[in-house]
Amino acid sequence: MKIVIDAMGGDHAPKAIVEGAMMAIETFEQLEITLVGDEEKINPFLTDKTRIDIIHTTTVISSDDEPVRAVRKKKDASLVLMAKEVKEKRADACISAGNTGALMSAGLFQVGRIKGVERPALSPTLPTVDKKGFVLLDVGANVEAKAKHLMQYGIMGSIYAEKVRGVNKPRVGLLNVGTEDGKGTELTKQAFDLLKEAPINFVGNVEARDLLSGQFDVVVTDGFSGNVALKTVEGTAMMMFSMLKKTFMSSLKTKIAALVLKKDLKALKNELDYAEYGGALLFGLKAPVVKAHGSSNPRAIFSAIRQTVTMVEHRVTETIAETMAELHQVEEE
Repeated sequence: MKIVIDAMGGDHAPKAIVEGAMMAIETFEQLEITLVGDEEKINPFLTDKTRIDIIHTTTVISSDDEPVRAVRKKKDASLVLMAKEVKEKRADACISAGNTGALMSAGLFQVGRIKGVERPALSPTLPTVDKKGFVLLDVGANVEAKAKHLMQYGIMGSIYAEKVRGVNKPRVGLLNVGTEDGKGTELTKQAFDLLKEAPINFVGNVEARDLLSGQFDVVVTDGFSGNVALKTVEGTAMMMFSMLKKTFMSSLKTKIAALVLKKDLKALKNELDYAEYGGALLFGLKAPVVKAHGSSNPRAIFSAIRQTVTMVEHRVTETIAETMAELHQVEEE
């Protein structure tokens, strides 16, 4: 198995990417990794070259670049060359912590969509109170969506939850303004009806306040609502930790309490840490394309690689393609 990684993408590149790759090589004996980026900047951190190759380029797509234009103009950029390796089947999957829009564009232009999937979806795994997490899609690949797209998101998310996250009969919910049937906009009403008929375990509507409750394994929505929900969850978590820190540092008494609770607080922080959940998947493409968090540390890169390895091993992309083909055949009949 070979995974190609954009070594220059992210806030801590290439150090975090290279160190995360070396951690993965130590863990997965069957894995080979290709790093794409500036060899002079990569080599100081590459202390073990076992099963790790480098494709050299000094061109990088920055976070300020306009995604589509950058992918078309900077054909020798690390992110573009990475996607090309997958397109030409020299690699099974790819990972980048760089420009999200550019990764989506490169995924569409280079890797291509699965037949029958009209819109790819960007999907992270978020924490829940039962520590199992859930898959949320879409969170921004498509700001607008049709009911059919949400149905396809439900199918792709369900396959991923079962194959990669090991969930038996994943519970799929539809993000809405109420839990009752018939709630919401025309989009959600139509999507509700389609999801009920889809080959998944659809359990109904979910309100935003219940996203982290552990009642759902997959939640589908349009990219606009999904992105708002994601940023709200992230912002709330950051605010809560900031408030806790401020409270614990406010007096000698609370500082002593913080020392007593230090281990438990660290464990809680780890449960909410994106580094443990891997990256956000671009569902609907012909091969696994993973968006790691922009501020990924080596542990987060390792988690994204582990997640990608599991996707390749369990043929998630192929299963999505087969399911979509069967669904298309049924629709034609």
